[in-house]
Amino acid sequence: MSGDWPDMVVAGAGGGLVAALRAAQAGLDVLVVEVSEHYRRGNNTSMSTAMIPGVGTRWQRDAGVDDSPERFVGDVLTKTKGTGDARLAEALAGASAPMLEWLADDIGLPLTLVTDFRYPGHSVDRCHTLEGRHGSVLLDHLVGAVTASPHIDLLVPARLVDVLPDDNGAVRAAVIERPDGSREEVLTPAVLLATNGYGADRTLVERHLPEIAKAVYHGGEASRGDALRIGSRLGAATAALDAYQGHAALAQRSATLVGWATVMHGGFLLDLGGRRFGDETTGYSEYAAALAARPGATGWLVLDRRVAEACDSFTDFRQTVEAGALIWADDADALARVTGLPADAVAAELAEAARAAAGATQDRFGRTFFEAPLQPPYAAVKVVPALFHTQGGLVVDGHARVLRGDGTPVDGLYASGGAAAGISGHGAAGYLAGNGLLPALGLAFLAADHVSRSTAKEGSR
Repeated sequence: MSGDWPDMVVAGAGGGLVAALRAAQAGLDVLVVEVSEHYRRGNNTSMSTAMIPGVGTRWQRDAGVDDSPERFVGDVLTKTKGTGDARLAEALAGASAPMLEWLADDIGLPLTLVTDFRYPGHSVDRCHTLEGRHGSVLLDHLVGAVTASPHIDLLVPARLVDVLPDDNGAVRAAVIERPDGSREEVLTPAVLLATNGYGADRTLVERHLPEIAKAVYHGGEASRGDALRIGSRLGAATAALDAYQGHAALAQRSATLVGWATVMHGGFLLDLGGRRFGDETTGYSEYAAALAARPGATGWLVLDRRVAEACDSFTDFRQTVEAGALIWADDADALARVTGLPADAVAAELAEAARAAAGATQDRFGRTFFEAPLQPPYAAVKVVPALFHTQGGLVVDGHARVLRGDGTPVDGLYASGGAAAGISGHGAAGYLAGNGLLPALGLAFLAADHVSRSTAKEGSR
């Protein structure tokens, strides 16, 4: 640090690194505190599919996509059945294009717009990603930029365990704990809690998310609710603690993400009775709870060679294939044999889905998009429901400032990503693809800009 203490402390080296980079670019000194030595492959940013929604970006304009904050907010409210935070969604939509273009131009991220398929709930193409479509690539770029910055110090492993207020209730210091148990108070006027949610705390999950509590947790092990505990001691309000992102396409054999692009390209799920049990295109998050409620909480995701080739651009899918989790069958009878499912049910479901995909009949669950009928040889992968991350947390405003119950901000305290109450409403059904990364990166971006402006005002006095 160039001064006696940092202008900002960021807790969590995932999406919070955006805040560190943005603040450092403005000349501020930043300390990033990260508890896990394996964060580059073990936090939720690195484990994501790197899908970042952007509204009104230059990539959209180049592709002829007409998008707007109003349209994004409308999609959020539709997906959440009116329970999503429209105020925060609008703020994130407004920040998304400047943030993505800054990440590309100033940080060097080679971003592209995803146009080969569209996740459930998005009415236009607005997800931006990198080659490989994997969060580890995204995080590697951010970490590289952080380590090259003279204004950023990265402290690993260490945990931010408390934030101390001054007599007026504003942030005065951050308390940092080392692995040996020693603690240090670091004076700072601003702290960003980018520690994700509470998915790794089984007690909290059982309390707030009973419908998914028995599912596999597939997220960062450091996501233990630190922000909730720190915020509560400072009088912060919380919201939507029952919200989460689930996933119904985690390969049981390899513990890799098969991915919902398989479904959006025409695949479907069968339960252990060999039957479909809903409209898979409603969304992978809510389908996790649906799968968890089926006998055995296990299913089979069925696809074909066309779908497999269409999903090859995803690192997660390639890893699933390389792990041998997909099994192939020449026809319906063979598919029933290799999966152990009832042959008559498998044949009936393949035939009915093919008729619906061809437009010859309406799907009995109301699914309207299959892309094309599946053709033999078929592939199947055994899948289990998973909890990826929680979506409820500390209430924040459009600057990512943490708010008290009376709506006033805790001066100097910010939250992003799963540490903040997001835009997914309640439960799992309101989750739109990117509702994790957009608040993780977008709120960090907004927080850094607010800290930079506040620091400039202080310096001008």
